Amino acid sequence: MPRFTKGAIPSPNIWNTPHIYELENRAVDPEGRAEAAMSAIRSWTGATVLDIGCGSGYHLPSLSATAARVIGVEPHEDLVTLARRRCGPLPNVEIHPATAQALPLPDASVDVAIARWAYFFGPGCEPGLAELSRVMRRGGAAFVIDLDATRGAFGRWFGRSVPAAYSVQSVERFWSGQGWQTQRLDLRMVFERRADLEAVLRIEFTPAVADQAVAETPGLELAYPNVLRWRRF
Repeated sequence: MPRFTKGAIPSPNIWNTPHIYELENRAVDPEGRAEAAMSAIRSWTGATVLDIGCGSGYHLPSLSATAARVIGVEPHEDLVTLARRRCGPLPNVEIHPATAQALPLPDASVDVAIARWAYFFGPGCEPGLAELSRVMRRGGAAFVIDLDATRGAFGRWFGRSVPAAYSVQSVERFWSGQGWQTQRLDLRMVFERRADLEAVLRIEFTPAVADQAVAETPGLELAYPNVLRWRRF
């Protein structure tokens, strides 16, 4: 049995080191600004929610607290196992091994869809967005949360770690051309231990950039500028 679903694009940070990515999830956005921004646009209370690229299922329990049904899809089968273990006691949560471009859901079956740190690169996402349009119900909303590569030290480090072909401008044009709206999010990461902060920086960036990021970041906290992209259906 393959470790990941056919068509998946590798995500080295969480695929290779899920235990460190767990520390990152715990540190990000202690104020809950991302979820507040999304719920202000479209509440998921009593709704069917789809988490695309749910990883080890970190966000599924909080979504399930108010949603009627929560569906996680994740192409990496080891992470699917972790997500199912995490959400085993939750009767309204289900997790499927699948990619964004082949969702195992019927037409018009989802009220709210969220892709959190799973769609950094706009061009090339067309098959996933077409599939998203298929499964969304009228009156629903979809959200994509990405790192904002245009702002702050984190954006600068990110820009130095991505492939040379990556273009912030082309990504922005892509999402605008697809009819998505944009909202800037001023998030932060707050860690309990310095070793955890350094470990997270080292799975996010190339070794040389990670060394620089560690050197430039004192203490246990760092700014984490993000962008929320969203579209109503």
